[in-house]
Amino acid sequence: MSPEIIGLIGLGVLALLLLLRMPVGMSLILVSFSGIYILLGPRPAWGILTNVPYQFAAKWTLSSVPMFLLMGYVCYHGGMTRALFAAARSWLGALPGGLAIASVFGAGGFAAVTGSSVACAAAMGRIAVPEMTRAGYDPGLATGSIAAAGTLGALIPPSILLILFGIFAQVPIGQLFLGGIGAGVLTAVAYAVMIYIRVRLDPALAPTREDSASWTERLAHLKGIWPVITLFIVVIGGMFAGLFTATEAGAIGALSACIIAWMTGGLTKATLRQSVNETIVTTAALFLIAIGANLLTRFLALSGSGELITETILAFGASNLTLILGIALVYIILGMFLDPIGAMLLTLPVLLPVVGEAGIPLLWFGVFVAKFLEIGMITPPVGLNVFVIKGVVERSISLGVIFRGVIWFLIADAVVVAIMVAFPQVILWLPSLN
Repeated sequence: MSPEIIGLIGLGVLALLLLLRMPVGMSLILVSFSGIYILLGPRPAWGILTNVPYQFAAKWTLSSVPMFLLMGYVCYHGGMTRALFAAARSWLGALPGGLAIASVFGAGGFAAVTGSSVACAAAMGRIAVPEMTRAGYDPGLATGSIAAAGTLGALIPPSILLILFGIFAQVPIGQLFLGGIGAGVLTAVAYAVMIYIRVRLDPALAPTREDSASWTERLAHLKGIWPVITLFIVVIGGMFAGLFTATEAGAIGALSACIIAWMTGGLTKATLRQSVNETIVTTAALFLIAIGANLLTRFLALSGSGELITETILAFGASNLTLILGIALVYIILGMFLDPIGAMLLTLPVLLPVVGEAGIPLLWFGVFVAKFLEIGMITPPVGLNVFVIKGVVERSISLGVIFRGVIWFLIADAVVVAIMVAFPQVILWLPSLN
C-alpha cells in the first residue's frame, strides 16, 4: 500500500472517530501516531510522539494564549460587562431596536478584552436579554442578537483563534489582530443596521423607549467603562505602538486586568482562583488539540497525502472564488458540530498548502476562517452560542425561538462575507498601515 493511500485512509479514520464523538485532540493524536507507526515503524513513531509535543508547546509565542485567556476570565468574573451594556444603552437605547443595537456594541466592547465567543455570549446574555424582555422586545430578536453578537469575540482582538492561526500559518499575530478589527467592526455595523431596518419595518418587535437618557447620564455612563477602555488601550495600543510584542501583550494584559479589577473591587480571592482554574483547563484543552494538529501535519507530510490533496484540488482548475466558497461550506458544516478551535486546527494542515498555492493572502484567509467558524457557532441545527444563550435565559424561551431570531443575523453575515470577498481591503487595509 502506498504512503499516499495510508494518509488518505488516516483522514477517513479521523472523520469516523469525530463522528463517533471522540474528543478532537485525542482523535488527532491517535490517527497521526498510528499512521506514522505504519509508515516508519515503532522507534520513529515514538520519537516523533516524544519530540513534537514539546517542540510545539515550547514555542514562546504560545505563552500569549493562557495570558489572554486569563485576561478575559478576570474581566468576565470581575464584572466589567455590565457597565459596557449600560453605557451602550444610554447612547443607543432611544433608536428603533436600541437595546438590541446596544447589546451588539456592548458585546463588541467585551470582545476586546475576552477573545472568546462563548464567554462573550454568556456574559452579555445574562445582562442584556432580561433587559430586552422586560422592555417588551420580541424574544427571538433579544436572544438572537446576543447569540450573534457573541461571535465578535473571535474577530476583535485579542482573539485566541487568530493567535493560533498565526502560529500555524506563520502569519504575524499583530497583523491578524488589525485585520480582525476591520472584520469585527463591519460585522457589528451590519448587525446594527439589520436590527434598525427590521424594527423600522415592524415596530412591534421592539417598543421604542420614551425615557431617552440625558447627556449628563450618557457622559456618566462613559465613566463606568474606563476599565475596558484602559485595558484595550494598554494592550492593543501598546502592541501597535511598538512598546511590546503581541506575545508580551498577553502578559501585560493579564497583569493589567488583575490590577484594574482589584481597583474596581471586582478581584477577590475567589474570583482570581476561578479565573486561574478556568484558564488552566481551557489552555490544556487547546494545547492538546494543537499538538494533535501538529502531529497530523507531520503525518500528512510523511505520507505525501497532503501534497496529493493539494495537487488534486488545484488540478480541477477552479477559480479562487470557487475555492473560497468550498472552504466556507466546509467551515460552516464543521462549525455546527465542533468547537471553532478544533475545527480550525483540524483543517489547517490540509487547507494551508492549497490556499498558499492558489495565491490567496494568508492574512486575509486567517480572518476569513475566523469569521466562518463563528458563523458556524450560530448555524442550525447545532449552534454552540445558541445553546449558551438558552442556558442563561428563562425557560419560556425555546431553542426554536432563538434559532429563528438568529436567521436574520445569518443573512447579515452573508452580506458581510460578500463584502470581505469583493473588497479584501476591508481586512488588509489596517495591516497595510502598520
